[in-house]
Amino acid sequence: MGTSARYLFRFDDICPTMNWSVWDQIELVLLKYDIKPILAVVPDNKDQQLMVSDARIDFWDRVRQWQSWGWTIALHGYQHVYVNQKSGLLGITPNSEFAGLSREIQETKLRKGLTVFHSNGIHTETWIAPSHSFDVLTLELLKSLGILIISDGFSTRAYIDRMGLVWIPCQQWERIRPQKAGLYTVVIHPNSWSGDSVERFVQDIIAFRKQITSLSHLLEVTQLLPLSTLEKFIYWIKNLWLFRVKGILRYIIRLFA
Repeated sequence: MGTSARYLFRFDDICPTMNWSVWDQIELVLLKYDIKPILAVVPDNKDQQLMVSDARIDFWDRVRQWQSWGWTIALHGYQHVYVNQKSGLLGITPNSEFAGLSREIQETKLRKGLTVFHSNGIHTETWIAPSHSFDVLTLELLKSLGILIISDGFSTRAYIDRMGLVWIPCQQWERIRPQKAGLYTVVIHPNSWSGDSVERFVQDIIAFRKQITSLSHLLEVTQLLPLSTLEKFIYWIKNLWLFRVKGILRYIIRLFA
């Protein structure tokens, strides 16, 4: 495509009751084109909205297989159940399983989630918060538990923060939107996909194949540096526009429509 932009694929809400008819198609595509995605696995799903298919009894066998293929398995919360309307550090959505809760409650959830992973032979250093909502306390606890990679935020490059945590930005949803430069994680929710969605996914892979990377390769070749003051300001403005100003404008338009 003649650009230096790089793309990561991330699939959210992976659990025993996800949309397996679509996922099986996605998996074949990923294997055919040797794509190594990030998979956000819910350790103990209790979210009714993620109960799309009958539970697969071989689910953890499948997760171990994905891990053996070099795919990144990330801790996606604990039970994916929202307990308040806190939007957390990023302010994206007013739903949270973690933000605003006490240290004891957050740590208990994280430890229980990791126990499920470990008991099923899954190792992870990567965190993906349900609805992108978490707070500083969540980050402190993640670091203490050996989770050092955060898949979230609006930068255009991977960076390391003052706590020593590595941030992998997420700025696109469901499809690749071409960029000239930078790193972009495409967050995909397979539970809402259809066969047509899979076909569009294949088209994106063919069009951007040389620019698609994996988390493991990215970390091998990237010099991780902190964000500059200017970068922090730019990403703050970007967040403000995307998830606050635009939301207010949409509300006003609906009010007078």
